[in-house]
Amino acid sequence: MFPNSILGRPPFTPNHQQQQNFFALSPTLYSHQQLIDAQFNFQNADLSRAVTLQQLTYGNVSPIQTSTSPLFRGRKRLSDEKNLPLDGKRQRFHSPHQEPTIVNHIVPLSGERRYSMPPLFHTHYVPDIVRCVPPFREIPFLEPREITLPEAKDKLSQQILELFEACQQQVSDLKKKELCRTQLQREIQLLFPQSRLFLVGSSLNGFGTRSSDGDLCLVIKEEPVNQKTEARHILTLVHKHFCTRLSGYIERPQLIRAKVPIVKFRDKVSCVEFDLNVNNIVGIRNTFLLRAYAYLENRVRPLVLVIKKWASHHEINDASRGTLSSYSLVLMVLHYLQTLPEPILPSIQKIYPESFSPAIQLHLVHQAPCNVPPYLSKNESSLGDLLLGFLKYYATEFDWNSQMISVREAKAVPRPDGIEWRNKYICVEEPFDGTNTARAVHEKQKFDMIKDQFLKSWHRLKNKRDLNSILPLRAAILKR
Repeated sequence: MFPNSILGRPPFTPNHQQQQNFFALSPTLYSHQQLIDAQFNFQNADLSRAVTLQQLTYGNVSPIQTSTSPLFRGRKRLSDEKNLPLDGKRQRFHSPHQEPTIVNHIVPLSGERRYSMPPLFHTHYVPDIVRCVPPFREIPFLEPREITLPEAKDKLSQQILELFEACQQQVSDLKKKELCRTQLQREIQLLFPQSRLFLVGSSLNGFGTRSSDGDLCLVIKEEPVNQKTEARHILTLVHKHFCTRLSGYIERPQLIRAKVPIVKFRDKVSCVEFDLNVNNIVGIRNTFLLRAYAYLENRVRPLVLVIKKWASHHEINDASRGTLSSYSLVLMVLHYLQTLPEPILPSIQKIYPESFSPAIQLHLVHQAPCNVPPYLSKNESSLGDLLLGFLKYYATEFDWNSQMISVREAKAVPRPDGIEWRNKYICVEEPFDGTNTARAVHEKQKFDMIKDQFLKSWHRLKNKRDLNSILPLRAAILKR
């Protein structure tokens, strides 16, 4: 992934070492001193290039010996070095203070990336916390569960299934993101050795599409982090590391200083756009809650996908522009399926409180969806009927002024009196921390646009029973 990074090459560990747990995390507290250590690590990261203490070979090249000449070498190469193959010459370390070693199996370094290490940095500085990095727990890679898709007996339901099968995230897409996450975690652990990097959001919750961005959560400690100070400082170091060490493999890294700061970047290898945040622990928990819902009933995922595509087409699916986030939309769909006269979904937080408790340690949260068996509903509505019912529910039935959407309670509940809920046009309860996931909708104009789109789309779809009347199917499939 990053052949010329400070980790060297090959970046992919042998097969027997690849079963890493990307959910394991031992609780740890990073002090101010450790943040200073991380900054020191960043400044000296290039000096930690991978070297082994044993004799290894690079291809047919003999072990590369470091010179025992005086500190000042001059530009002329020693005569005994002239016989080395070019690849061997390009891998030399110029430090005269090391025992004979060989560079690990890495791509020969370009001339501008060779370093002469003065005595001060002969041994790379390693803070104490590096020596107590907890081992990864062996947990297998989570692949999507296979479930039988619902039957489509009418045209509208067939169109929804066609869209779903063409656009749903493939296992290969997920593996690309997981591979990038694995390699980035290794890089970031050079700055924060006990940190863990989690893949979260639609990539892992079962509601992803082929064009879904990757969301990453860097966990420094299992405690709240001040997003205005700590998180920004940590992301500044990560952003700097990406810009200087990985610029050939990470494209357009941007530090966004929002309420919850993120680093946005594009991985050139997988061509996936990523957003990286710090210590958004609730995002990890709700990823696996949504994953449980996604595979609880076979109509959930196709319905969510078509609604996300519809909302995106009508420009009401962008929290950065004052409309609904994808997370809020998913919660709105789940809420609708919970509140039908014959519910299609229950509240799994009520049925399995021990599996979805906020107190569960992070390295155990991935197990929760495995404890939830499929839900057998007596509701036999088609996908087309459910899409139409979803639009009607929010266009004519839901009381936006006095009600809050609660998936945790499996019903609409009265709005709280707290300051966070006052003067808000849409209230969607976050199932774990109780915040408003739709707080981005803070302008009446945007709220009216959202309501208007629900109403117009409901009327069109009711009259034509054709998905193309509210979402051009061919264009949506091409966009994936």
